[in-house]
Amino acid sequence: MYPKLYPYILVIVLVVLCMTAFRSAERSRAATRYASITGLKAEKVAYYKKLHAKVWPTVLRKIKACHIRNYSIFLKEIDGKFFLFSYFEYVGQNFKLDMQKMASDPETQRWWKETDPCQQPLSDAQEKGEIWSGMAEVFHTD
Repeated sequence: MYPKLYPYILVIVLVVLCMTAFRSAERSRAATRYASITGLKAEKVAYYKKLHAKVWPTVLRKIKACHIRNYSIFLKEIDGKFFLFSYFEYVGQNFKLDMQKMASDPETQRWWKETDPCQQPLSDAQEKGEIWSGMAEVFHTD
């Protein structure tokens, strides 16, 4: 019908196929699940919620760029103390390197300067100079 357009149509089709294959490969890559816990200072609960109601777009982009998906933070009060439970799935190839990239990002560092003072590390994390305590998975089903 339009023979002059065939090469352009072919290029467009190839580009779309490549993009679809890349997205599909990333989605199908096995995810490693991570969960962690930390305390939250009672006087900082409202501020922490306010921060997370509008997470900075640069921080969200860095999380995604570091191959973190399905990231959630939950809040629970137990006996008058507040705790945060974090869960995410990592779909990258090198967790340590991606976490170094995140930690060296100036915007992420600025974000952490807002969130870290709100948190109260558990003793095991505090001994390591960390905020969040890792948790062991005891059950999972898809």
